[in-house]
Amino acid sequence: MRRTAGAVGSAALLLPLLGVAPPPSTTASSAGLLQRAFASASAEYHVPQSVLLAVSYLQSRWDAHGGAPSVTGGYGPMHLTDAHTALATDTEHFADGTEDPRGDSARPALHPKVKVPANSALPTRLKTLTKAAELTGIPAAELRTDPAANVAGGAALLAAAQRSLGAPFSADPAGWYGAIARFSGADDKATAAAYANDVFDVLHTGEERTTDEGQLVALAAQPRLKADTAQLRRTGLRTVAARDTECPTTVSCESIPAPYSQFGDNDYGNHDLGDRPVSQSIKFIVIHDTEGSWDTTVKLVQDPTYVSWNYTIRSTDGLIAQHVKAKDVAWHAGNWYINAKSIGIEHEGFLAAPDAWYTEAMYRSSARLVKYLSEKYGIPLDRQHILGHDTVPGPVTSSIPGMHTDPGPFWDWRHYFELLEHPFKRTAGKKGGLVTILPDYAANQPAYTGCVTKGQPCAAHGSSAVRLYSDHDESSALIKDIGLGTTPTTDVNDLSSRVATGQQYAVADTWGDWTAIWFLGQKAWFKNPAAQPTAVTAAGRVVTPKVGRTSIPVYGRAYPEASAYPSGVPTQSISPLPYTIPAGQEYVVGDELPGEYYYAVTFTTDSHKVVVGKDLYYEIQYGHRVAFVRAADVDVTSSRRWGGR
Repeated sequence: MRRTAGAVGSAALLLPLLGVAPPPSTTASSAGLLQRAFASASAEYHVPQSVLLAVSYLQSRWDAHGGAPSVTGGYGPMHLTDAHTALATDTEHFADGTEDPRGDSARPALHPKVKVPANSALPTRLKTLTKAAELTGIPAAELRTDPAANVAGGAALLAAAQRSLGAPFSADPAGWYGAIARFSGADDKATAAAYANDVFDVLHTGEERTTDEGQLVALAAQPRLKADTAQLRRTGLRTVAARDTECPTTVSCESIPAPYSQFGDNDYGNHDLGDRPVSQSIKFIVIHDTEGSWDTTVKLVQDPTYVSWNYTIRSTDGLIAQHVKAKDVAWHAGNWYINAKSIGIEHEGFLAAPDAWYTEAMYRSSARLVKYLSEKYGIPLDRQHILGHDTVPGPVTSSIPGMHTDPGPFWDWRHYFELLEHPFKRTAGKKGGLVTILPDYAANQPAYTGCVTKGQPCAAHGSSAVRLYSDHDESSALIKDIGLGTTPTTDVNDLSSRVATGQQYAVADTWGDWTAIWFLGQKAWFKNPAAQPTAVTAAGRVVTPKVGRTSIPVYGRAYPEASAYPSGVPTQSISPLPYTIPAGQEYVVGDELPGEYYYAVTFTTDSHKVVVGKDLYYEIQYGHRVAFVRAADVDVTSSRRWGGR
């Protein structure tokens, strides 16, 4: 019989009995509809409501995304997948050109659109919506667009998985471990177990959140809950042999190696062999998004004529694939200095399509990987070391316009650093001299254009970014980035006049609800009302031009002085960017680094050398991107207490 998606009846009364904290109001108002939909689906399909809530939180954080699909064709709060409908084509973000890994010139990397195969050829994990329609009798279109129907579809799938395992329909969530593992869509035990463990982590800690449709949803913590992990043996999933990967044991990780191959004209690809951290330290982790599907991305990284990165993380279940060992240098950042000092992580997703969302499973898997890498290589967990690809500087002036903008303004840096167990917070009194950008992600919805059509408004959406103006007035001009040489816009890929969560800047001025910071050599204003702040106060080290200097240059890479290069290694130019720091301005210090260059231009490694100079640099937060200044040009001080108006 067809299930009526909107039927909620008295199921809300079951909330306290099922370990679920009801929202403040369980009246018939629209504010509680989603919470009641979980209760109704639980009652109808005999799946504990807390299990439904935890699975849904891991899939979508209870968001519906207006009926738009995710990168894997997932719809609604339960992320029911219908990839053939959602993904007609996909393209890769590298198609606009990528830096030659052995220099700073652009090399094209053009790839045709990749057609998604017929639905019958798609993996089962990409067709759960079809199965949910069969089980519930609810039309596929309704499952895509009606959150209550979508929750019912997810409940039916979990019930079917429990039935297939021959497990009882227990009211105890502990007895649903196997069904949750099956629900993940993974075809191996390790990935399914990692997913189920994440769901039980949500059950242990509980969650409460207002969704993208303004629905308050809550799940009470059950810290003593112990999953029946033995059920995993009954799932029939394959066991994957342990691979030689560099991942924490708390994630599912497999090896899909990027090739190190030589081809015509003395060229080779798609990474360089190295000996990190023995030969040189690893200072940065760069967060990317793929701008394409998982399947397309892993095919591209296996192309020896293409570029590479160290890891890719799948949206659906957080599966991690490692492509390049940490000791080696992947070609991913568009800046050879950053490549040589970093690890690159790609996340399946689309920058300009905020509702092709980054799942909670992806965020959690990524955070566990980054925490592991941080501990192993001594990488600080802050925005000066955990970089977005959009914060990597252009190495030279000509490269600035072509630098990438992922993962974009819709990546939830606040939530990500909470998962890293290094949440951003106020670290100084009202006059600490610095600010940490920290808007409320859901409530912060600056207008963007160009998500679908150039110049056309994007759908309203939570954002990690805050817009900058030339004066304390939203009708004033946007801040201009002279390196781009274009008029600033609100396009989703235009970084010239915005800052992002976790970034720190020196306060330059205040005016009512407005704060000004030093940014790209100029004073930039952002709205920061006390009732809904977009930044919190901080204190720390800053650089300012040495006394007597009217301005100092800014660099996109920290290369050694000419005298440091040994015979046989060409001296690399120390080319300033078109930016400066005028006297009196201050910029936050991220790290102190010696000038360093990794010489690797041949397939054989006998000529490879790491050149380390005596000149020191400071990494600073300069604009939206980080940059470098020579220590000889600046004084380093503590941030000045800001008196303001």
